[in-house]
Amino acid sequence: VQLVESGGGLVQAGGSLRLSCAVSGSTFSIDILYWFRQAPGKQRELVAAISGGGGSTNYADSVKGRFTISGDNAKNTMYLQMNSLKPEDTAVYYCAANIRAMSYWGHGTQVTVSS
Repeated sequence: VQLVESGGGLVQAGGSLRLSCAVSGSTFSIDILYWFRQAPGKQRELVAAISGGGGSTNYADSVKGRFTISGDNAKNTMYLQMNSLKPEDTAVYYCAANIRAMSYWGHGTQVTVSS
């Protein structure tokens, strides 16, 4: 199973980015998809999660109302729409998937928000 993130970059505070996570290689349905992030010197933290069917989502308090997680089952792709970005959102963003009790991770994409 492979997860490949894209869409990161440099943006000014208040701007927007959309991250994508393409999932391939699984013969089983995805149980849950996640976005995590890790800032320099900090622990990796959960940003958002979405059930495989897309019917349930959860967000960290720090991103509620600004970030939206979504999925396109036909494209096997998950998205994270990030609006009103703040410098403290600067981090490497990782997508992850739980499939039949196994966890799979992407390599991450850098998001940098300048003040």
